Amino acid sequence: MGEIRLNKYIAQCGIASRRKADELIKQGKVRVNGQIVKELGLKINPNKDSIFVNGKPVKPVEDKVFIKLYKPRGYLTQIGKDRFGRKTLTDLFEEIGLKSYVFPVGRLDYDSEGLLILTNDGDTANKIAHPRFNIRKTYVVEVQGRINLETFKRMKKGIRLEDGFLKPDDIKILKKKKFSTLIEITIHSGKKRIIRRFMRAFNHPVKRLIRTKIGNIELGNLKEKEWKIISEHEINKLLKYKG
Repeated sequence: MGEIRLNKYIAQCGIASRRKADELIKQGKVRVNGQIVKELGLKINPNKDSIFVNGKPVKPVEDKVFIKLYKPRGYLTQIGKDRFGRKTLTDLFEEIGLKSYVFPVGRLDYDSEGLLILTNDGDTANKIAHPRFNIRKTYVVEVQGRINLETFKRMKKGIRLEDGFLKPDDIKILKKKKFSTLIEITIHSGKKRIIRRFMRAFNHPVKRLIRTKIGNIELGNLKEKEWKIISEHEINKLLKYKG
């Protein structure tokens, strides 16, 4: 192995995605040959240089691991402890006995639940999360109030939010209750709290949000806190999925 960008090497070692690796570098948590580095574009030679993250040596992963998990509400999608004492994936892994060193691909809000993909392969995580792949994500959402036909037509056309225009790839009403509506919505945007902001723009705040599908990977019959190994073949299909 010749020279390689530091963030890519950290990703290949299963420590974090490239984006998260950049954050670790900026935070001064990465040492190369004993020296703290904060240069994001730095190239290193794994055959000659020693790399440490958070004081621990890093080496490329031998076996790639891919997992789908039903994340419950009330957990931050992050590894490590939260400074405000909220539960994180680290706490969840301890509770369910998940011992593989994996990290989340993308986000799922603290108050949201459902499908989360975990891996130790930073390169693949970066591809799944990258906007150019336009991987669609499907959610079942319960919102306050009964959505009328006029509002539903406006939802299908999309709306401009503070950080850009959002038009759902697909949206359908599943059920109207007395004081709420159950919908299914598919989008490919990965912006923060995008569905909650979208629904609030139509005066239908989200009561419950469950992610049920990422590309071809489905939550299936997993219950809260349950997890299942995904094959690398399924992940490769995900990267090519256009549905």
